[in-house]
Amino acid sequence: MNLSFILDIVLSLLFTFLTLSLLASEIQELIATLLQWRAAHLKKSIEILLGGGVGNHEEGKIIELVNQIYNNPLLRNINQEAKGFLATLPRKITWAFASITRSLLPRPGTNKRESIFGNGKHSGPSYISADIYATSLMETLQIPEFSQKLSESRLERFKNQTLAEIQNILFSLEVQVEGNEKFNHLISILYQEFAETQADFEQIVWNFHQNKADLNTTISRMAESVDRYIYTFETKVPESEYSIKAIGRLKFLRQDIFASVERAITLGGLQPNVSEIVQLMKKGSAVYHEFEEAIKDKDSQTFQRFQQLTGILPQSITDNLTILAHRTQARVKSTESSINLLKDEIENSFNSSMERATGVYRRNAKGVALLIGFTMAVSANVDAFHMVRRLSTNSALRNTIVDNAGEIIIQNQENLKYVDMETLKSQTEEALSDISLPIGWTKANIEQQVDSLQLRKAGITTFFKFVYAIPGWIISGIAISMGAPFWFDLINKFIKVRNTGNKP
Repeated sequence: MNLSFILDIVLSLLFTFLTLSLLASEIQELIATLLQWRAAHLKKSIEILLGGGVGNHEEGKIIELVNQIYNNPLLRNINQEAKGFLATLPRKITWAFASITRSLLPRPGTNKRESIFGNGKHSGPSYISADIYATSLMETLQIPEFSQKLSESRLERFKNQTLAEIQNILFSLEVQVEGNEKFNHLISILYQEFAETQADFEQIVWNFHQNKADLNTTISRMAESVDRYIYTFETKVPESEYSIKAIGRLKFLRQDIFASVERAITLGGLQPNVSEIVQLMKKGSAVYHEFEEAIKDKDSQTFQRFQQLTGILPQSITDNLTILAHRTQARVKSTESSINLLKDEIENSFNSSMERATGVYRRNAKGVALLIGFTMAVSANVDAFHMVRRLSTNSALRNTIVDNAGEIIIQNQENLKYVDMETLKSQTEEALSDISLPIGWTKANIEQQVDSLQLRKAGITTFFKFVYAIPGWIISGIAISMGAPFWFDLINKFIKVRNTGNKP
C-alpha cells in the first residue's frame, strides 16, 4: 500500500463528505429560514441585553419595550417586505411554519397566538447595526425629547428668577426715591424698559422651546438683554446715591449670572447631566418628580407619554442605563455631547452583547448541524467504514472521484479562500452525474455493506447486521456537520500533497 493509494482514498472520502455537507447546509439554511432562527435569536438577544437577569414578573414588560423598539421607523425600514400575492406567498408559508412552532412554546407576558416580533408582525430583521439600535432605543425611551423638556423647565425657572432679581432692584430704588418728583417720571421709564426686557426674555425662551436656538445662544441673548437694560438705566437715571447703588447691584447681578455662558448654564443647572437624564426614567427619583411637576399642567400630551413609558419600564432597564451613564459622565461637556456619548456607550454595549449572542447562535447551529448530520448519515446510510472498504477495493470509483475533486479545485483555484458555495454546489452536482457514491439503501450497496461472507457464516440476522454500521454512521454524522468549507479546504491541501506541491 503506497502513499498515492492512501491519498486517493482520503480524497475520495473528503469529496463524499463535501457533497453531503453541502446538502446538509442547504437543509439547515432552509430550516433556519422557515423558523426565522436568526431574526428570532436577534430579538431574544436584545431582550436579554435589556432585561439582564430580570424576573418572570417583568419579562412581559421587557418584551413590550423591545416590541416598541422594533416598531421604530428605522428598524421597520430594515425589514422591508415584498408586496403582492405571488411575492409574499413564500413568506406566508414561512410565517405559518414559524407560528406553529412558536405557538407550542408561548412566552410569558404574550398572547399564545402572537408572533415573537409583536405588534402583528410576522418577521423581523436578521441583522441590526449598533447605531440603529442605539438610536431606536433612545427614541423609544424618548430620551432626547424628555431631556429637552427638562432643560425648558429649568430655563423657565432661570428666567423667572433673573427677572425677579432685576425687579427687586427696581422696587428697592422706587422705595428709596419715593417723594422725589424728579425721579417719578424716570421710574416709570425704567418699568417700561423692564417690561420690554421681560418680553425679550419670553421671546428668547420661546425660541429655545421651538428649537430655533440652542442653550448657549439662548443664554447669550439673555445676557445681551440685561446689558441693554443696564445701559438704559445708566443713561436715563440722574446720578445720585440711590441710582449709583442700583446700577452697581445690576452690574453685580450681570457679572454673577452671565460672566460666561458656561457658568450661567452650570449654576442654573440648565443642562441635565447624563445621570439626571437616566434618573428621569426612574420612578421616585428627584429628577422624576421635578419633571412630573414641570409638565403635568403645561404639557398634558408629553405628561401622558411620560407616565405611559415609565409605567412599562422594568427596574433592570434603568439599572443598565445608570451603569452606562456612570461610564459616560466623566467625558461629558454638554447635554448634547452627553446624549451622544450615552448613545456611544449603548452602541458599545450592544456590540459586546451581539458578540456573545453570535457565539451562542453558532453553538446552537453546530448542535443542529450535528443532528442533521446524524439524521443524514442514517437516512442515506452513510457508513464511513463501508466507504473506506469500497474505495480501497474499487479503483475505478476511486479514480473517478479523485479526478472530479481535482477538477473542482482547479475551477476554483483563483479564489480558494472565498469560494462561492452556490457555485461549488452546482459543480459537485454536475460531478455526481458521473459518480455512484458508496452510500444509500440500494440493494447492491446493502449487500456489500452487511451481507458479507463473514457475517453470514456467523449466523447474524439482518437486523443485527446493521449494528455494525452504527459506528460508521456516527463518524459520518460528525463529518457531515463540519461544513462544506472545511472539507473543501482539506481537499485542496491533500491535492497539493498528492501533486507534490503547486506548479510554478
